[in-house]
Amino acid sequence: MTDITAPATKSGVRISGAFHRLLAFSGLIALVVVFSIASPNFMQTQNVLAILQATSVNGVLAIAATLVIITGGIDLSVGTLMTFCAVITGVVLTNLGMPLPIGILASILAGTFCGLISGSIIAKLKVPPFIATLGMMLILKGLSLVVSGTKPIYFNDTPGFNQIALGSAVGSIFPSVPVPNGVLILFLVAAIAAFVLSKTALGRYTFALGSNEEAVRLSGVNVDRWKIAVYATAGGICGVAGLLIASRLNSAQPALGQGYELDAIAAVVIGGTSLSGGRGTVVGTLIGALIISVLANGLRILSVAQEWQTVVTGSIIILAVYADILRRRTL
Repeated sequence: MTDITAPATKSGVRISGAFHRLLAFSGLIALVVVFSIASPNFMQTQNVLAILQATSVNGVLAIAATLVIITGGIDLSVGTLMTFCAVITGVVLTNLGMPLPIGILASILAGTFCGLISGSIIAKLKVPPFIATLGMMLILKGLSLVVSGTKPIYFNDTPGFNQIALGSAVGSIFPSVPVPNGVLILFLVAAIAAFVLSKTALGRYTFALGSNEEAVRLSGVNVDRWKIAVYATAGGICGVAGLLIASRLNSAQPALGQGYELDAIAAVVIGGTSLSGGRGTVVGTLIGALIISVLANGLRILSVAQEWQTVVTGSIIILAVYADILRRRTL
């Protein structure tokens, strides 16, 4: 009997998935080469670090979105959830004066709880993921403003908070390699997520839900429980993104967040994760997040207007989705 908890392993899927990731990686290299030729400033150390730093937040959010999209769902609330977690951290650290570890834990737990709520609405109430997470996006946007009193919360009285994203543990040992901690956290989250997807029951059921949810249900598996677990895990990852964005800004900005979900989902799609569910990799998502950051940075250096940057990004998303459609037709 075929193991329904495993992702599809037909050679056609493997080849097409690997080809999609190779295509995305080739596109990334091509962008780097083009922008390096167009502007000598592009490959300067500070600019490369700025690209990596920008990728850290979107990359973490994209990893959260990847887990959900592999199940065949969608989460439009990742951006505002990130903001809400940052605000909760501000309340715990600044308003309540709690120690830094408590604030970090509060952010991750707040994200996990909100993901749990979204997953429960989808799994138990059978509300479509698009509608459920759209509602959650608006709820969290409002709660962020209510909890913060519509004002930014600053972390000036919390020593070391800005070092979460802006410090460099590597740079303190190797001064010539000042990789920001935010980038290290991104790769740590990516490594953990990749391990979960490939080596744990949660990962196997994540792929199985996206491949054939009804078959999983008929086999006696508690589909609702695993679906809720996926959304809760994604929410916890959004809590990490909230820490990163708050650390970079040294403040929790309650009006920030809406729009981040678009870049996150774009990174997932460009990286080869199928919107129909059942297929996707964390590595592909990281490549997609880097493509978006490199593209935005390069166009900015070339003084391309913001509105045209948006047009280019949207065009790339459409091409990536069309490539996924073509890939599915060949299976």
